[in-house]
Amino acid sequence: MSPAPIRTIAALAAAVSALLAMAPAASALEGTYTETTLESTLVPSPVPISVYTPPGYDPDRAEPYPLIIQLHGGGGDNTHMERMSRLLEQAIAEGRVPPAVSVMPAAGRTFYMDFKDGSQKWESFVTEDLIAHMRKTYNVVEGREGTLITGISMGGMGSLRMAFKHPDIFHAVASMEPGIEPNLDFDEIAVRDRFWRSDELFRQIYGDPVDEAYWQANNPANIAAADPERLVDLAIYLEAGDQDMFYLHHGTEFVHRILFDAGLSHEYRLVRGAEHVGPSIGPRFLDAMSFFGRVLDPPVWVDDQVLRTRQYLDGLKERAGMEVIEHDPRRLRAN
Repeated sequence: MSPAPIRTIAALAAAVSALLAMAPAASALEGTYTETTLESTLVPSPVPISVYTPPGYDPDRAEPYPLIIQLHGGGGDNTHMERMSRLLEQAIAEGRVPPAVSVMPAAGRTFYMDFKDGSQKWESFVTEDLIAHMRKTYNVVEGREGTLITGISMGGMGSLRMAFKHPDIFHAVASMEPGIEPNLDFDEIAVRDRFWRSDELFRQIYGDPVDEAYWQANNPANIAAADPERLVDLAIYLEAGDQDMFYLHHGTEFVHRILFDAGLSHEYRLVRGAEHVGPSIGPRFLDAMSFFGRVLDPPVWVDDQVLRTRQYLDGLKERAGMEVIEHDPRRLRAN
């Protein structure tokens, strides 16, 4: 590997490590944080994982806990879960999200991909082995409802891709500053959107030379553009800072536009003044947990006032010659 890619990878690793180190400090953890390992034939094994259980966790509770899969960024590992556990516990204490069990695996710098040559299968590890282990070991939901995934940077990309490819597994995704490019064609990615990445790593993951069809099949933007109807029941949250030093707000906005143009309901936030690392991460993670809370316990935002206003506007539409149709809340309001 040439010195330039090594330097950029080192810088990315240092930045992502600083991401959590610079997050706001939280009070002593009341829940339980545990580091352990999980055997797997899909990836280099054993895999270090960190698990958080909330205060008062009851393994025999009649109602299983939501399961939140957390994916670390490039240069990180499962130990970043210790800091994120404090933020998650803060979100629980503030009523943003119900008490939940959470897990973070150590995946190295793999983008949580199933490598084209089959040597490592990180997506399969998460969607098969990790989730199965959590359901066997902890009192968490057995099905799609309440199975949530989130991640930051490389983890944001991994969470978005897995949720888009497996909407039958995941109820919701909260993707923070995902490491994706604003392109549908690999060969058209601008230098601005790839200066930080290792070409050698991409060849290791996607084939040498890079198999563009395989890249497209695993690129969240392409997945959404190819068949947006598959995502209609997936709750989607996208966000990035508008000062992101890796320019990841461009890729995030690109995916948002694909979802918007397809008419799919989702949340998108371009956070004013926020960088890729630093003190903005904590509040932004809390916002993502608030989204999960609204997914798990939907607020009642349609009351009598809303219904009366809709009825009045439907009358105006009819007089204007517009068709009045029953609205599907899973989609953007079109008419």
